[in-house]
This record gives sequence, structure tokens and C-alpha cells, in this order.
Amino acid sequence: MGGIRVSGILVLCLLVVIGSTDAQLQLGFYTKKCPKAEKIVKNFVEEHIRNAPSLAAALIRMHFHDCFVRGCDASVLVNSTSSNQAEKDAPPNLTLRGFDFIDRIKSLVEAQCPGVVSCADVIALAARDSIVATGGPFWNVPTGRRDGVISRSSEALASIPSPFSNFTTLQTSFANQGLDLKDLVLLSGAHTIGVSHCTSFTNRLYNFTGKGDQDPDLNSQYAANLKAKKCKSLSDNTTIVEMDPGSHRSFDLSYYTLLLKRRGLFQSDSALTKSSTTYNYIKQLLQGSSQNFHAEFAKSMEKMGRVKVKTGSSGQIRKHCAVVNS
Repeated sequence: MGGIRVSGILVLCLLVVIGSTDAQLQLGFYTKKCPKAEKIVKNFVEEHIRNAPSLAAALIRMHFHDCFVRGCDASVLVNSTSSNQAEKDAPPNLTLRGFDFIDRIKSLVEAQCPGVVSCADVIALAARDSIVATGGPFWNVPTGRRDGVISRSSEALASIPSPFSNFTTLQTSFANQGLDLKDLVLLSGAHTIGVSHCTSFTNRLYNFTGKGDQDPDLNSQYAANLKAKKCKSLSDNTTIVEMDPGSHRSFDLSYYTLLLKRRGLFQSDSALTKSSTTYNYIKQLLQGSSQNFHAEFAKSMEKMGRVKVKTGSSGQIRKHCAVVNS
């Protein structure tokens, strides 16, 4: 009984700690200290995203890559130094875009409220606002995140799911962040507006097992089309391909339709059909409406935005997002 009592106390303490962390992330966190902060972000996004709508996919990808390494703390924005290779220079992040966009928003917020709004919150808000501005779903973004002071390339390489990941690897990567299989399916749905360089999937076309073969899980007609019109060789590292051909500017369900036709571009896309749990959830989404997909996606985005956040006195508020305060 004593053991049970101690265990109960430990669980209660953990719940209190988790609850207190979440309590410090709140809607309208900057209402008193910087009341115009969220409006500044939204206005800048709406003004510029119309000229570069592809940035919406880039910003949500940046948010994702940030949260999967040390939590949502803007460590992905930090520049490398002579003594440290930062996340930004890890292989999974070499094709990230939008750093200057975030820096420009941060400078506007700093001019309004110096040292108040974190770079981590700027990423989270800009990702949401860019998706909304291009016709995608809205989700709540509780704020109050603080910026991390550590950024390591090796951790990004170890933690960010790869386009070559199989189902087991994806499940583990998401579970490590407190995300479940439903979140895996829903967050992968952002690929509906994504694009990719050939290097992320040409192994599936030309050398899947190292024997010059093609991935049998990839629709043969789709593979032939990609070879003929897009990625004409294994060494192509410049061509960009839509992840949801014909619909990549619409935040819709067609990505999931393509998955069931074996037309997912990445091995990690195909992996979603390998588990009965994820496969059935894809089918459920397709039986529902776009509005339902948007609502479910919004829940998973808000959940991801809370991953291992730093709040209160943890971390810092960086003056410049690329440099940790001295």
C-alpha cells in the first residue's frame, strides 16, 4: 500500500508540473505586454504571402522541424558558430526556407515591444497565419513560449522524421514528442500543399534496395511519369515536384486519396498505409468532409505547438532570432 501511495503522489506531482507548464502557454499571452504582437505577425503574413504562397508550406515545415528538436523553442533559427554546428545546418534542414521572413517579422515586433515576444511564438503564429491566408484551416496558437539557448545539428538529424522513414521509425519519432498515430496521419496531411526536391524520393524510382530497382509500393504509372517528366536521373538535386499533384495549392483531402492509390511521394507517405490503425484513419478522413479534416488537423497542430515548450523563466527572449543572447 505504501508503494501505491508513493506512486500516486509521484503521478500527482507530474500532473501538477505538466499542468503548470501548459497554464503558462495561453491564448492572448501578450495582451498586456505587447497587445499588437499577434496583429503585427498577421498583417505582415497577409501582406506578403500573396506574392509567395509557397511560403505557407515552408513555414509550417519550419514549425514542425523546430518542435521535433528540443521542443518548440526556435532553436532551428540559430546560426552555427565556429564552435557549434546548429540545427539549421543539419541535413534535414538544408532545404528549409523562410528564415528571412521570420527575421523581418521579429524586427517589427521588437520595434514595438523590445525583448517581449519570443522567436518561437513568431514561428508558431506565422505558420498558422500563412496557412489561413492561403485558404487553409485556422487553429488556436496559445503563446508564451520562450527561446532555447542550445541548437545542435546532431540532434536535428536524430530527431526529425526523414522522408525515407518506415512506419516503425515514424511511430517512435512522434511518440517521443508525445504525439500519437492520429497526429502522425493528420500532420502528414500538410503535405497536401508541399513540394519536394527529387533527392528526397528518387531512390524509390531508381535504386530502392541498392540493386537499381524501383519501390514496389509506388504506383508504377506514377513512377514512370516522375521518371519521364520530373526526376530524370538519380542524381537530380534541383527539380522540385508537387507532393499533391494538381491540388498542391489547396489544403484538401486529395493527399490522402493519393496515398490509397500508392501515389504518396515519400517512403514516409507510403508508410502511413502499412499500419491498420493509420490506414483506417485515412479512410475515415476520406469519408468525412474537408471541414472535418481541417478541424482535426487544427487539434493536432495545437498539440504539436505545445511540445516540450519552455515557459516562465526557462530559456530567453532572443533579440535576434539567429543569435542566442550573450
